[in-house]
Amino acid sequence: MSTKHPIISITGSSGAGTTSVKRIFEQIFRRENIEAAFIEGDAFHRYDRQAMKVKVAEEQANGNPNFTHFNAEANELEILEQVFDEYSRRGSGRTRTYIHDDEEAAQYNAPAGTFTDWREFGPSDLLFYEGLHGCAVTEKVNLARFGDLKIGVVPVINLEWIQKIHRDRATRGYSTEAVMDVILRRMPDYVRYITPQFTQTDINFQRVPIVDTSNPFVARWIPTADESMLVIRFAKPRGIDFPYLLSMIHDSFMSRANSIVVPGNKLDLAMQLILTPLILQLIERRNRAS
Repeated sequence: MSTKHPIISITGSSGAGTTSVKRIFEQIFRRENIEAAFIEGDAFHRYDRQAMKVKVAEEQANGNPNFTHFNAEANELEILEQVFDEYSRRGSGRTRTYIHDDEEAAQYNAPAGTFTDWREFGPSDLLFYEGLHGCAVTEKVNLARFGDLKIGVVPVINLEWIQKIHRDRATRGYSTEAVMDVILRRMPDYVRYITPQFTQTDINFQRVPIVDTSNPFVARWIPTADESMLVIRFAKPRGIDFPYLLSMIHDSFMSRANSIVVPGNKLDLAMQLILTPLILQLIERRNRAS
């Protein structure tokens, strides 16, 4: 953690909705004139797309059919920890971009499935990470210790699968069977490396559908925000003005002493109300320290 150079980490698995949450943070940063340096977790994959296919085949040949990007060894977490450490001390660091598709390939003038060159951060007020491992703690690294504000994005598992199936079919051309295979291969690493991070977070946002998602593999559409509720859990509820939140967010209620439940279509409002003061506190402490 750092007073002068704060770090915000958004952690969630593929298909969880971290990108949507990132857009809300970007709105807050623009409104409050905050300059953020951005890191995408995909930039710290250890292998590009073709090399990952080769590595997965090698692992399968050695009796491990479950090697995926969720695995710590499939990512450069030691380098990411070095970046977090450098930024927390000096406000500097580097990142790169993983090129996902043809649109990004045209933008970066490089093939899809590869990485851009490393680049240094420009001047910034804080560092913003969004990806798979922002709060990862393993035998080799402890990324959670650097986060000044750590957010988990955690839909219930069937909803997460539905979102991933629809996204991968629409944007990557995968069949439902292919996505199912990916989900099955990821489960051991999901349990080992993704789930434990949500005990390290300061706030978890968990979307819960209120329609039937019993078989996510035949769902024709993703449950809408109006068909969902949002459970927001605070690790340290002291200082959170729950009466204010309940008065501002219609139809919200407390489910536990550290949890508030809001309608799914109030995600943007809830995040704006909850996160804006926390971000401004980080900036205020930074300004005082500087």
